[in-house]
Amino acid sequence: MSRIPVAVYAEDPVLKAGITHQLRPRPEVEVVRLEEERHATVSLVVVDRVDDETTRLLRRLRRSSATRIGLVVGRFDQDALQTTIDCGVTAVLRRAEADQDRLVGTVSALAKGEAVLPGDLLGTLLDHVGRLQRSVLDPNGLSLSTLTAREADMLRLVSEGFDTAEIAAKTSFSERTVKNVLHEVTTRLQLRNRAHAVGYAMRHGLI
Repeated sequence: MSRIPVAVYAEDPVLKAGITHQLRPRPEVEVVRLEEERHATVSLVVVDRVDDETTRLLRRLRRSSATRIGLVVGRFDQDALQTTIDCGVTAVLRRAEADQDRLVGTVSALAKGEAVLPGDLLGTLLDHVGRLQRSVLDPNGLSLSTLTAREADMLRLVSEGFDTAEIAAKTSFSERTVKNVLHEVTTRLQLRNRAHAVGYAMRHGLI
């Protein structure tokens, strides 16, 4: 498995050293020097809070590179959510929760094109998406994609006849994660079971 190249940005050298120290021992990732930042697949911006300086850095990264951007932040409230989304951030991890496994998990999700948000912020975002769906898309017969890449991959494997253990082995997730992901899909879309979820996804062109 190739290592994911990661660039770490932080004005505070202690914050940068802490995140770098957590990532360096892990075989899944490779922390690149900033002079090699153009080679990074993922950029992690580590800050106390989202201020004007942070926003400028995020916008620069969005303009100047094809990297996927994650934010590791000390204080983050709902008011900062729209700003970070506008700046191309697709993962937010609160620093108090940023242990080694969560950092690596966030980097891996970013590299796969997945979004990562704390539960309370995800709820806010879904409320915003729901309002957008009702006010803009529904009247025009449009819809938003309802599956993440991970959810679509797992449903595709279900449709091919694989069971939970086989899906876990193929996707490198635990069986518990597979069960949770598939349960979340069926619950969110108000479907009866996995077979119903596969049928729904195929009818709507999601897998």
